[in-house]
Amino acid sequence: EMAKEIVERFKGTAIDKVVTIEASGIAPAIMVAYLLDVPVVFGKKKVPSTMDGILKSEVFSFTKSRSYNICLCNSYLQKGERCLFVDDFLANGCALQGLISITEAAGATVEGIGIAIEKGFQEGGYRMRNLGYQLESLAIVESMDPATGKVIFRQE
Repeated sequence: EMAKEIVERFKGTAIDKVVTIEASGIAPAIMVAYLLDVPVVFGKKKVPSTMDGILKSEVFSFTKSRSYNICLCNSYLQKGERCLFVDDFLANGCALQGLISITEAAGATVEGIGIAIEKGFQEGGYRMRNLGYQLESLAIVESMDPATGKVIFRQE
């Protein structure tokens, strides 16, 4: 149902490929790609020794407090392809910015970003929208109280 909603929000947008990052973004991306009848590709968080001709971008993970490279084989994205990014969570947007960099280096374009849950109290959504991307989040968490476990969702 989440994939159906993401597809509905991008109805009328030409998409050639769905792009995500391993690992938890793969499941929603596969379902969206299936419904759109387009391929899905995912960026890896470690550069494999067997992969030649890679595009990579260094990103900082606030969750793990370290930098790492997102990489994608340069043959997976073609010049002129129109991409829809799909992921499970959006926090600060560093991984998305890395994927955008890789996509642009390949000569492809980002047509939109579909997110299952956006952490609205962090800056990723704000950054992506200010960069002009159509960002569609199925739920936006406005705040969380660790003491009580209470989660407040943004009302749209």
